[in-house]
Amino acid sequence: MSSHFEVIAMDLPGYGGETKQTGLDNIFDFASDILEKLDKLGVKNFHLLGHSMGGMIAQEIALQTPDRVNRLVLYGTGPMGDLPGRFEPLQTSMAKVRKDGTEEAKNYTVESWFAKGAKDPDFSSGMLLAKEVSLQTFINALNAMASWSAVDRLGKIQSPTLVVWGDQDRSYIWSQPYSLWQEIQESNLAVLPGCSHNAHLENDRLFNQIVFDYLSQDSPR
Repeated sequence: MSSHFEVIAMDLPGYGGETKQTGLDNIFDFASDILEKLDKLGVKNFHLLGHSMGGMIAQEIALQTPDRVNRLVLYGTGPMGDLPGRFEPLQTSMAKVRKDGTEEAKNYTVESWFAKGAKDPDFSSGMLLAKEVSLQTFINALNAMASWSAVDRLGKIQSPTLVVWGDQDRSYIWSQPYSLWQEIQESNLAVLPGCSHNAHLENDRLFNQIVFDYLSQDSPR
């Protein structure tokens, strides 16, 4: 992908290279944070890909700044922040993490992201990425999702959109990508068979090809 596009992988506050900060507790502030970083980099227009909670942030960015997002890829995500049908309710996850701590919560959460669970060869790398996430950041993320929704605003998204979903995703069940696909005016849907929430790792060649082909189309702007 990076050989054809200038790729900027953003770290959210509380994650990746920004774990010294505590993660934010609402999607709107995450969207503002990303836009501020892009402004500092001098990036005016861009394609935008968001995964999971990042997909919620991407929806918010597309809604707030429709003139800046050329093409939008919403992957393993949806417009319903309370995550109906998730492998367990968000409130249950909050109670568990407060009781058991983040290590146990990270283990079963990351395991749920792979169709093969902990047997997936990328499970250990997923755990490494989650290692530095603090208890408060974990809780804030659950609260951020639970308090957000774009269900009634999807028709306002103007960017051509690709919805990508693994058919064994236990975090975002079918009603989530289906809603995106049906309600966003100019949208396409790609379903990756045999994949869960981390399709980009479970079938990286197919995932990358689908995204590359979509972003390589002539820009509508």
